[in-house]
Amino acid sequence: MLFDTHVHMNATQFIEDRDEVIQRAFANGVQYMVVVGFDRETIPLAIEIAEQYDTIYAAVGWHPVDAIDMTDEDLAWIEELSHHPKVVAIGEMGLDYHWDKSPKDVQKEVFRKQIQLAKKVNMPIIIHNREATEDILQILEEEGASEVGGIMHCYNDSVHYVQQCLDMNFYISLGGPVTFKNAPLPKEVAVEVPIDRLLVETDAPYLAPHPNRGKRNEPSYVKLVAEKIAELRGISLEELSKKTTENAFKLFQINR
Repeated sequence: MLFDTHVHMNATQFIEDRDEVIQRAFANGVQYMVVVGFDRETIPLAIEIAEQYDTIYAAVGWHPVDAIDMTDEDLAWIEELSHHPKVVAIGEMGLDYHWDKSPKDVQKEVFRKQIQLAKKVNMPIIIHNREATEDILQILEEEGASEVGGIMHCYNDSVHYVQQCLDMNFYISLGGPVTFKNAPLPKEVAVEVPIDRLLVETDAPYLAPHPNRGKRNEPSYVKLVAEKIAELRGISLEELSKKTTENAFKLFQINR
């Protein structure tokens, strides 16, 4: 039994065959998933999908690339939606220095506001980080994010930062890149992270694992991620699956 902790079944890439993709995941042992909403279009659909399936949940937040578009009304809306019974986290949020749509100062302000909101509603947060690790860790520390903790989504940075994340009550989630032949960092992280702080994800439809790299990703492929991590750690897929699923239940406060 696997738990895909970060998937975008609300993406346009799944418009034509969403239920088929979800059923394929269930058939492949991926019983649970969190659909992440990150703007005005994807948030309502994340909740709608979660309402349709007993073992699918939603996260609501604002993506840093689109930080410049977020209004106070949007923040209030996210707070309201956080009380929905199928919403289990705030995010994804964070900083993205790769794209230049939203200025860094705007991204930081929106990031801080969402951390403050998560603390107010007592929910874990999902962190998007692209080329901004130092600033993200500084803001998490300054805002006291350890009170709620959360996930370093699709962690793809050095082992050097892992302990700092763990100390702030964050789990490390790994996705498709851990299977890439030219990606040593996530492989090192997969071995070093304590198993009780490890999660798996796909980030579908993005970052499909080997041998599907470059194709549309889907939640059933999280098994490929789990298999690779189990191989790297020298444990069985069953043990890895059991532990990462238990970790997800604990973080998202899901009683099963």
